[in-house]
Amino acid sequence: MSTASHDSVILTREGGMATLIMNRPEAMNAINVAVAETFLAHCQTLANDDSVRVVVIRGAGKAFGVGGDLATLQTDSVNSADALISRLHEAVLILAKLNAPVIASLHGVVAGGSLSLASACDLAIAAEGTRFNLAYANVAASCDVSGSWSLPRLVGLRNAMQIALLAETFDAQEALRLGLVNRVVPAEQLDAEVQALAQRLAQGPTLAYGRLKRLMRQSFETSLADQLDAERTNFMASAQTQDFKEALGAFFDKRKPVFQGR
Repeated sequence: MSTASHDSVILTREGGMATLIMNRPEAMNAINVAVAETFLAHCQTLANDDSVRVVVIRGAGKAFGVGGDLATLQTDSVNSADALISRLHEAVLILAKLNAPVIASLHGVVAGGSLSLASACDLAIAAEGTRFNLAYANVAASCDVSGSWSLPRLVGLRNAMQIALLAETFDAQEALRLGLVNRVVPAEQLDAEVQALAQRLAQGPTLAYGRLKRLMRQSFETSLADQLDAERTNFMASAQTQDFKEALGAFFDKRKPVFQGR
């Protein structure tokens, strides 16, 4: 396993799996400008590495994260907010464009911008006992880090409005009912469940995953005719990959395919 650390965010690599760890446990992983800069730098590193086949995002200590560090915003609110948000937004765009699926591993508290970040991931697993709150309205702010884009797509407009406007805390089972997370597991099993899912995805057809991600994400703004064209184009591109040929060969040979992400 390799590790790249810049204090507040740690990037670890094990085979095709990359893990981004928010590492300010003393501050419940509140995101300041330094965190945002380092997180973006690590995302840029992953974007330039074709060997990355799955990404996990988690928080160190007792929480996934409480969102933006309000202390950062207290002195120079406008400029600090702009510095923070611009870097996080660039990182979210990078994660969305990765072929590698991105998994959020959630525990403790998931609030504010940290909830928006988790919502931007492709999949999410939460530990029992996790508490969620979008929280922006509590500090008289609108949301960032894709919250207004991701939440309505995950939970529907009416539920997204409730989560945003009331800024109430809800638990992991409610998050599961709403469709905000894919699974809820006992807290002591969270790491093992995320690891198992990540390993499964890391062994999958990475280029096909990327095409599926982009097709799903664009479908809300695309007409049926244009989406059908996009599906055809992407399937034709998939049919030219080594993984597609391997999948067909394995099917007719009655064996499990071995994908290389190419």
